[in-house]
Amino acid sequence: MSDATGPAPCDLLLTGGTVVTMDPSAGVIEDGAVAVGGGRVTAVGTAIDLAGLTPSRTVDCRGAVVLPGLVDTHTHLYQGLARSLGEGRPLWSWLTDFMWPYAAALTREDARLAALLGAVEAARAGTTSLLDHHYAPADPETVLAVAEAVEDVGLRGVVARGMAGTPSAVARENGLAGGLFAHPTSAEIELTRDCMTARPPDSRVAVWPGPHNVTYADQALLRASAELARDAGTGWHTHCSSTPRDPETYRRAYGTTPVAWLHEQGLLGPGATLAHGIHLTDAEVRMVGETGSAVAHCPVSNQYGADGVLRLRELRAAGAVVGLGTDGAAYNHRQDLFECMKQAVLVQRLHRLDPEAAHSHEALALATREGARLLGIDAGVLAPGRLADLTVVGLDAPHLTPHHDVRATLVYAARGSDVRMTIVGGEVVVEDGRCTRVDEDAICAEALDRARAVVRRAGIV
Repeated sequence: MSDATGPAPCDLLLTGGTVVTMDPSAGVIEDGAVAVGGGRVTAVGTAIDLAGLTPSRTVDCRGAVVLPGLVDTHTHLYQGLARSLGEGRPLWSWLTDFMWPYAAALTREDARLAALLGAVEAARAGTTSLLDHHYAPADPETVLAVAEAVEDVGLRGVVARGMAGTPSAVARENGLAGGLFAHPTSAEIELTRDCMTARPPDSRVAVWPGPHNVTYADQALLRASAELARDAGTGWHTHCSSTPRDPETYRRAYGTTPVAWLHEQGLLGPGATLAHGIHLTDAEVRMVGETGSAVAHCPVSNQYGADGVLRLRELRAAGAVVGLGTDGAAYNHRQDLFECMKQAVLVQRLHRLDPEAAHSHEALALATREGARLLGIDAGVLAPGRLADLTVVGLDAPHLTPHHDVRATLVYAARGSDVRMTIVGGEVVVEDGRCTRVDEDAICAEALDRARAVVRRAGIV
């Protein structure tokens, strides 16, 4: 509990709910309350403890859970206009025969609208921060328009500008070189630097370097991306070892594996954020952990593509930061981290045939506290001084009744549609299940029209 009698202002008081703080020292507070002022949490305690405050607004949270906002550490918002297409293909075929033709057909306005659509869906499902790995189109004007769209909905986070660079031998030999390899490595880095100057680390939605994939990206591009991130004080983001084919292909080309090469080059560390990171050797798990690197775990998309199962506990035990990701509307089909939390547990248990292989409280940590660590934001825990990024989930539906263990209820029974309120920096951006900043109906209507036009241009239906 914190002292509620200090001078900190109280703009908003959420009271009467079950408060899941994600702070090991505070735990779960029944009949709890959270006070917000100046965009940050000012007090956490019982409703009685905070009853003396005089907030500008009070929200009665009886029959609900108040928890830190959910953090999506890997998604592709540009995929939003291709939802439900491309089923049943191995990943590299999915890329070359479906996703990249679709990506090449997108206009700047298509990408902006897809980002709005995905951000609305995410916000309504309790996500307060996200990392959007964006590479279609990846010109600076579009990248900045996507970042603005995410911010317009009220979220915070990162747009990692996707880059392929000079086509590598792996890209050429595997039929991957093409339209997305739009610029040589040096030009890609300068374009990303321009975006990062426009959207520096202290922006509500910042820009990071986002080389496509360790396996087929130019090695010089990966080195330059990590250097650019270090110079700017940001992270950098890339796909890594998401299918069994990735390390095998890399070994044939370079005589080593993707993470081993990153480690040898000194590119791992707290700024390195690797999407998927499934097919790692024991030595690579140690490399990721010992350097404090991060992995964005996408359990639903991993199952959708039959890509494999993350070595979750091994990575965390080794010291890696692991967050959860949705991985885009065309390889997951929903921007719902509640679904990802549940699958993060179940896939571990099924893969290992062990009901103790993962637990609900671990999944909840990945979606909140650990996701915030990965993005480097001061959120993920409800404690005084932290950013006031919160999610309020109603518990009065039949599928949430009873709720003896509220953390297990959130992970196994709750859905994004159960979210009543999403708060980012103290601002209510979703209330009663609707976004407060944008016109959802207009966005959905325009998305339908643009989606039909895009798939016709791409020739994928």
